[in-house]
Amino acid sequence: MALQQLQLSLQFGDFPHQARHRAALPRHAVTRAIRHALADDAEITVRIVGEEEGRALNQSYRKKDYATNVLTFDYEQEPVVMADLVLCAPVVAREAKEQGKTLAAHYTHLLVHGTLHAQGWDHETSTADAQEMEAYEVAILAGLGLSNPYL
Repeated sequence: MALQQLQLSLQFGDFPHQARHRAALPRHAVTRAIRHALADDAEITVRIVGEEEGRALNQSYRKKDYATNVLTFDYEQEPVVMADLVLCAPVVAREAKEQGKTLAAHYTHLLVHGTLHAQGWDHETSTADAQEMEAYEVAILAGLGLSNPYL
């Protein structure tokens, strides 16, 4: 299966320890993770933010007063996927440490997860949808050389 075309904008907000997150997210790795999760060509912006920006976005768009690991803003799914993925660096770092994963591996998982959301996958609609999305994520991550993040 050929990988889809991707126009990627990779942005980093202003937050503590930004250099560590930049090192874990080289452009080629971000591109690789997203392209493996795409069913169609895409234009995607990935923005890595601090806790304050992540919390403000989650509050504004989801009415949840905390920073979450990844937010997906999908604008179009066909013929080209157009979306923004916002990842909150402190949350991702905290989760990676708690789960005993490298920062790069956890970012890869969340990039795949967010890219699937951008294409209409949803794990909050039903248990069956959640199981299907999780299985697909695990298969994509295996293709990227990563183990099942849900174990």
